[in-house]
Amino acid sequence: MNPFESRVDNPWAWQERFERSTAPRFCNICWWSGEAFAGVDHCESAICPECGSIARDRFLFLCFVGRQPEGRYRVLETSPRLGTHYRQAMRRWFHYRASDFDQRVHRADIELDLQNIHLESESIDILLTPHVLEHVPDTDRALSEIHRLLAAGGAMYLQVPVLQGSTARPEVPEFHGDNTPVEWRFGPDLTDRLRASGFRVRFLCTDGFLCHVDAGACYWPDPVSAEFDVPALLAGLRAEDLSPVADDEVARRLGLYPSYMFLTWEAQKVAE
Repeated sequence: MNPFESRVDNPWAWQERFERSTAPRFCNICWWSGEAFAGVDHCESAICPECGSIARDRFLFLCFVGRQPEGRYRVLETSPRLGTHYRQAMRRWFHYRASDFDQRVHRADIELDLQNIHLESESIDILLTPHVLEHVPDTDRALSEIHRLLAAGGAMYLQVPVLQGSTARPEVPEFHGDNTPVEWRFGPDLTDRLRASGFRVRFLCTDGFLCHVDAGACYWPDPVSAEFDVPALLAGLRAEDLSPVADDEVARRLGLYPSYMFLTWEAQKVAE
């Protein structure tokens, strides 16, 4: 069964269904509701039992539909992890294509190297790029190509693991789950790189995370995942760059915990 077939006519309508549901957990992508996500509280877990989205998928989708007016956008998603049902739904809602670097792990519509994008300039309105840029050797070249690709007023929603206070190469070789090498461990200073590439930038987070930053916290009150240097991450942030997109109720029910794992850049190409 396609979980989107009978439920989702308009992705912006998830909020209405969310408010009508009394279930502890809700998926804003397929509108499933129930008692619990599978797995644990982690951006790479909290799995929707119906569409298979993990927590970071739901946050990326929330950032996109929460920050853009309704419309039938030209959308490109790089290396999408989600499967057939998700892509079918995206094609119902948008002029949607999925890309992958080499089709080795993710089967997509087109092959794309973000450092050399073989698409026409200003041919995309929205670029969704979850956990890809950390695998690209030349960050600035990729950002320049993305800026060229986006139409005036278009936006990129960019997720990478924000692991530390400033961007650096891995000290030892790192590979993600699909055996792809990690070129960069990013910090909040990626905001400045995006602005230098010509984007207007907001750094999107949950209300809970922003409250923690506003309180001047220099540590996390709970145990943290070993790959995150949260004190350095907090020290590297500028509160004025942050914009919250999920209140505590939305974060709890969408499974956006722990909140330091849910940071997404909105990088808009300003119309000249």
